[in-house]
Amino acid sequence: VDIPIQLGGGIRDMDTIKLYLDLGVKRVILGTAAQKDPEFLQRACDCFPGAILAGIDARDEYVAVDGWTEKTSDSPFELAVKVEKAGVAAIVFTDISRDGMRTGPNLESTRRMCRAVNVSVICAGGVTTINDIVNLQGLHEPNLWGVITGRAIYEGTLDLTEALQQAEEASA
Repeated sequence: VDIPIQLGGGIRDMDTIKLYLDLGVKRVILGTAAQKDPEFLQRACDCFPGAILAGIDARDEYVAVDGWTEKTSDSPFELAVKVEKAGVAAIVFTDISRDGMRTGPNLESTRRMCRAVNVSVICAGGVTTINDIVNLQGLHEPNLWGVITGRAIYEGTLDLTEALQQAEEASA
C-alpha cells in the first residue's frame, strides 16, 4: 500500500525491528519492551531514529503490559517522560478500559499525556463517533498528533472519510 504503516505487538529484539523496517514498515511500536527493558528501547531509538514509537497502555492510571494481562505500579505519565528521553518519535497512548467499548476516549488522561511530554501523542481507546474526534481536537493540545480507531469503523459508527475531513479542516 502507499500509506505509512506502523506495527506493534510482541517485538522484543533488534533483528525483528530491522526486519519490519526493511519490509517497508515506517514505524515500529514497542510496548511491553519499552516498559520492561529501557536499555533495549534506548538501543532501538539510537539505531533507528524516528522509527520507534512507545506504546503506553494504561488502566486506572497504571501501565499494563504483556498484552494487558499484567497491571504494573508505574504511572503512564512518568513512563512517557522516560521513553521521550530515550528518543521515541511518538507515544501511542491507549486507555485499555475504553478500547473497543464505544465509550469515547479518556479526554483527561489524553490531555495529561500530551502535557507530560513534548513528542507527538496518538490517542487510542474508545473513539467511536465523529464527536469523539471533535472532542479530542477541542483539547487544543499541539502534540496530539493522531487517533487510532478500529471497531467504530467496522461497525459504522465512525465514517473514516468524515473523520479525515474533520482532521484536515482542523489543521488548516
